Amino acid sequence: MTTDTTTVLITGANKGLGAETARRLAALGWTVWMGARSVEAAQTTADTIRTQQPGADLRPVRLDVTDQESVDAALATVRAAGTGLDVLVNNAGIADTNVLDTAATRADDLLPTYAVNVLGPVRVTHAFLPLLQESGRARVVMVSSGLGTIEHVNDPSRDEYGVPGFVYQSSKSALDMIANQYDRALPTVRVRAVDPGYTATDLNGNSGHQTVTEGTDAIVAAASADDVPAGKFERADLARDAAA
Repeated sequence: MTTDTTTVLITGANKGLGAETARRLAALGWTVWMGARSVEAAQTTADTIRTQQPGADLRPVRLDVTDQESVDAALATVRAAGTGLDVLVNNAGIADTNVLDTAATRADDLLPTYAVNVLGPVRVTHAFLPLLQESGRARVVMVSSGLGTIEHVNDPSRDEYGVPGFVYQSSKSALDMIANQYDRALPTVRVRAVDPGYTATDLNGNSGHQTVTEGTDAIVAAASADDVPAGKFERADLARDAAA
């Protein structure tokens, strides 16, 4: 799949997993649209990457996944540039640490997280789908979490076990189902949910034991590998494939 004409759009690309995904895909020779609420922040990140990778084709674009006008404007920018779009990485996400008490959680407490983690990917995918479908190798990557997998949160041997609350967890469970149903409904677009693993980012106060490079392994593979297994894809799958 990897060619020097592949184009990707990444949401939340100014830091963390999004920035590292941008760096790694640019290193493959891809054109990378770096979506972020602050185009200035995305530009700063792009400039930093270019100090390591001169000539990297990084294109910051303002994109707030909670704002339809912003998404439509980003689509217009990408269309006008004539790059096309082969891959969409729905990476933008938040975790509200103020709603960790399950019994005390109210319905309204879910709204900010769901606006970004659930409605955001649907809004962006719906907007960019016609452009993606013009590509002969279209893919959508939904950056999910092991916290959205019931088996993981109930397994004492896993990092997800014992993490309190359900707001973030349920948002990622919803995203997994959304990815599955998109994949079933869109025969010309490969859609995958990926679990980066417990990675040190601002989302968790940089407490994760994985580096952002390790955390983007599954994202990059889902975006670029010729063969990606169906269902939710995680970094451990790469190790199993290598050992097979």
